[in-house]
Amino acid sequence: MKKIYAFDFDGTLTTKDTLIAFIRYACGDKAFVGGFLRYSPLLILMKLGYYPNWKVKQKVFSYFFKGMSFDEFAQLGRLFALDNGHLLRPKGVEMVQKALAEESEVLIVSASIDNWVQPFFPKVKVVGTQVEVKDGLLTGRFLTKNCYGQEKVNRILALHQRRQEYQLIAFGDSRGDKELLAFADEAHYKPFRV
Repeated sequence: MKKIYAFDFDGTLTTKDTLIAFIRYACGDKAFVGGFLRYSPLLILMKLGYYPNWKVKQKVFSYFFKGMSFDEFAQLGRLFALDNGHLLRPKGVEMVQKALAEESEVLIVSASIDNWVQPFFPKVKVVGTQVEVKDGLLTGRFLTKNCYGQEKVNRILALHQRRQEYQLIAFGDSRGDKELLAFADEAHYKPFRV
């Protein structure tokens, strides 16, 4: 039976949330602090469960990146991965390499934006949140649903409809991975912590 390995990215393969790290990297500390102070009331409401995760994420993303050229954004993603390999958990990288070596399909199913996740793992298919681009510029909106919670399962099913034809091995670390882990044949919660 075919095996599919599905990894969450932030917190599972990395030691921290890369949205925050990417914003700091791309925009600098001063802009980062200003933007997060501006959205702190919504961030608090989100943490308390009163405001949807995806809405806050899109508002914050739009604040920092709306109007940026897609080429510049993609280049920032490549440079971010190049300069931040230290964020990866070595045991997670080892497991991805092991899965690739056995010629299984490997997916990174992440709420993070594809453009900074893919450069960390160029040989792996990234199924993440995608940005909307018009006339070569970021609109500040997402092209796809935020790949979080049930959306992670939906994305896998969109790629592989016949669930009985594969064994799914999933790795996650947070509430956003709960549905993915429940959907898997073999689930690993916070597996790569030392």
